[in-house]
Amino acid sequence: MIPLQTVFGTELADLAFLLGRVLFGLVLAFNGLNHFMQADQLAGYADAKGIPAAGFMVPFTGGLLLLGGLGVAAGVAPTLATGALIVFLVITTPTMHDFWSVPEDQQQSEMTNFLKNVGLLAGALVLFALSATPWPYAINVSLL
Repeated sequence: MIPLQTVFGTELADLAFLLGRVLFGLVLAFNGLNHFMQADQLAGYADAKGIPAAGFMVPFTGGLLLLGGLGVAAGVAPTLATGALIVFLVITTPTMHDFWSVPEDQQQSEMTNFLKNVGLLAGALVLFALSATPWPYAINVSLL
């Protein structure tokens, strides 16, 4: 087994990790921004799904996505950033994309979104597992 520290340190691996985390983080940050730009529409959708305090939860979860995504992209506080994304994905995936309980004409769309979120959760878990290892090209900022 090759220790992770020897993989990070090769220029190609460092650049691939940087590109992967920037793409991953910015996609999630954009979705977080969308929670603010489309707050009324998303709150209506969340309310229809039975989410309590949907008007509060949409911007709250938007903040998790925005800050978590930007943190991953920049490599700032990666444990906190990936943790925020994991919390968001674990809670919202089964509550917002419950394909098993929607009418048949909505099942495919909800299943696609459910599976997309599961894939994003997998990526967030991998990044969380790597968060204790210094990330190449990370912006090192002390939060305390």
